[in-house]
Amino acid sequence: MNATVSENAADLVEAPLDQVEKELDYNPNGLSQAEAEQRLEQVGYNELPEKEVNPIVKFLSYLWGPIPWMIEIAAILSLAVRHWADFAIILTLLVVNAIVGFWEEFQAGNTIAALKARLAPEAHVRRDGSWQIIPARELVPGDLIHLRIGEIVPADARLLEGDPILVDQSALTGESLPVTANSGNPVYSGSIIKRGEIDGLVYATGERTYFGKTTQLVETAHTESHFQQAILKIGDYLIVLAVILVVLILGITLFRGDPFLTTLQFALVLMVAAIPVAMPTVLSVTMAVGARMLAEKEAIVTRLASIEELAGVDVLCSDKTGTLTQNKLNLGEPFVVAGQTADGLLLCAGLASRSEDNDPIDMTVLSGLNGSHPLDVYKVGHFQPFDPVHKRTEAAVIGPDGSSFTVTKGAPQVILALASPPDEVQQNAEKAVNGFAARGYRALGVARADMPGQWQFLGILPLFDPPREDSKATIEMAGEMGVKVKMVTGDQVAIAKETARQLGLGTNILDAGLFADTQHHQGGQLDEAIEKADGFAQVFPEHKYYIVDALQQQGHIVGMTGDGVNDSPALKKADAGIAVSGATDAARAAADIVLLTPGLSVIIDALKESRKIFRRMNSYAIYRIAETIRVLLFMTLSIVVFNFYPVTAIMIVLLALLNDGAILSIAYDNVYTSNEPEVWDMPQVLGIATVLGIAGLAASFLLFYLAEQYFNLPRDMIQSLIYLKLSVAGHLTIFLTRTRGPFWSPPPPSKILLGAVLITQAIATLITVYGVFMTPIGWKWALVVWAYALAWFLVNDRIKLFAYRIFDRGQPALLSAISSRA
Repeated sequence: MNATVSENAADLVEAPLDQVEKELDYNPNGLSQAEAEQRLEQVGYNELPEKEVNPIVKFLSYLWGPIPWMIEIAAILSLAVRHWADFAIILTLLVVNAIVGFWEEFQAGNTIAALKARLAPEAHVRRDGSWQIIPARELVPGDLIHLRIGEIVPADARLLEGDPILVDQSALTGESLPVTANSGNPVYSGSIIKRGEIDGLVYATGERTYFGKTTQLVETAHTESHFQQAILKIGDYLIVLAVILVVLILGITLFRGDPFLTTLQFALVLMVAAIPVAMPTVLSVTMAVGARMLAEKEAIVTRLASIEELAGVDVLCSDKTGTLTQNKLNLGEPFVVAGQTADGLLLCAGLASRSEDNDPIDMTVLSGLNGSHPLDVYKVGHFQPFDPVHKRTEAAVIGPDGSSFTVTKGAPQVILALASPPDEVQQNAEKAVNGFAARGYRALGVARADMPGQWQFLGILPLFDPPREDSKATIEMAGEMGVKVKMVTGDQVAIAKETARQLGLGTNILDAGLFADTQHHQGGQLDEAIEKADGFAQVFPEHKYYIVDALQQQGHIVGMTGDGVNDSPALKKADAGIAVSGATDAARAAADIVLLTPGLSVIIDALKESRKIFRRMNSYAIYRIAETIRVLLFMTLSIVVFNFYPVTAIMIVLLALLNDGAILSIAYDNVYTSNEPEVWDMPQVLGIATVLGIAGLAASFLLFYLAEQYFNLPRDMIQSLIYLKLSVAGHLTIFLTRTRGPFWSPPPPSKILLGAVLITQAIATLITVYGVFMTPIGWKWALVVWAYALAWFLVNDRIKLFAYRIFDRGQPALLSAISSRA
């Protein structure tokens, strides 16, 4: 291959097309596979190299990360005051924590990489004289590719002979409107074909493309889901609470004249106990586990946060064709205008179709010919493919006798408007369309022009796309889960109503044509109508976006399914955009979740999984807040009131790292799926956590009082007792927060969660019994602490139920229940 091509591909952007063809040794039959492989070795794969991170650097980042940095400072202070035991154990635990974090991210990264590999774009390329579909990464300069509506341009290419196309380059150039590209113009990798189709000659791939050269200048905007925002708010709340109490401790102890370094070390380690070190890891691991489970059901998550958003979805706007229906069309008995024949109607419809596009309507029409009218005797010249704006195809044909004519097929209202038949024919055609629609048939208008612009309406072909067998049951299941399904289709209102009736959706179908006729002051009425509608018919791209926006303005969390380039804006706008099976590259790029199997059932599985994840994270949030309140208030009051450090710095580090490490297993816990959309109720979360935290505070002070005043134990032994109690009681709390009923309510905890808790508490017990870095207490006192913690666990379970009656706004309040009984 010419070296100039690979090294100076940018020079070919403005070069004349004939120069590009010469430079690349253009062959209209495409490269041979051997030539392509040779060029592939020279230029490399057509993909941007990912930024490589040295594994050692990545591992070290966990030793000095953004959240646990105070642990490192505490280790340094331990070294400064020569607390060798504290320094050794903190350093050991830091290394262990870094290994766990590194391994979890490595595993999650491999999972996501494997999933995204299945979404790798493909390209239509001509190799060895025939058209093939290959991974876009294998394209090389000199390849002849075919670009169609809805596809993402796989490499920089120069357009060959053909009609102008419309290209969306907003992701690359910032232009808000699509641009027209003619023969000879360049199109850039990453742009989207919005209208038309044409062949192109690849001249640059990978990092030599326009997109590759500007990648370093582009910053991807990071948006946080509702779930992530709530988690961050909880983290901020805990940090602020910790800072206030630590400042109070520092002020009191320094006023008393305690050693500064020792006090500072303890204060920093106390901050460690408060800061949710494991929260980001728990979140990412939980999301990765959910993504793996969905992948097993052929749903690929491209944005992990979308799983969280799905938990709150209460309205699902579903595309009809291929999602609610089988997308397997059958031809019915056609309506034929007087003077025409059914065979002639079908022949013209077949000539306005193209088999290589694999369009379902085209394939149905062509299959209906059954060889009765061989099309190879006709020569089709210019062919205009279907697009969602014009809603018709058109072909220029030369017959076997040399006569020239044009045929078109498409939406009946579009074909009728094009042909302008006599009123009687117009009325009969509309009556036929309504009759077909009443039986659930989709109508396809056909026309022919023997002279340019002089269209003659021929008739209507009815096509029936029956509902999927599982659609009705799936919609009923969605309703039981509190999700309203709204059908969105480009079909006529009558067809939409019949399909909706068969699916049990309701027949309140809104004609999207009303959107254009609505005045500004009537916008509120339209939004209300959208909220009440069961579905929408005759929908255009801008309508889908408006529907999603209107529902969001009404306070709904909206899911949107789609498959075409025209669905991309709405998929991006929706809280959870879902590209259905067979979706275009543009739709898949805009969506958060991509389905590989047809139908809605996978979406229901995703809804269930997302709500399970929400329950797990809600349990973790309550647990983490309660434990922080319990530990911080107990430490603060003990130091300020009793001038006693109830645990040592190393004990706090053990609590933070051992307990938080085991809590990762909550990602695998068994939970029930809620029958209502899940939304964060922060007053409830904070209320339940505060009540449990105060109850734990009372239990800790009671143990402290009994150990010192009743059993007269030395204070160093009391510290060991308190550590074991905080560790055991802390992990028992997760079994309280995982259910809203009594702790024994089903489902039982998973074996992974139960095993993780038992292992960590066995370690904590052994450390305390044998006095590893603390005063030993022996098995007798360890059993006493376990019995004490279990007794308070039962008490706390009753307290939790009482708290839910107060804070659960979905249930009658306690005071209301009391007054009603009175």
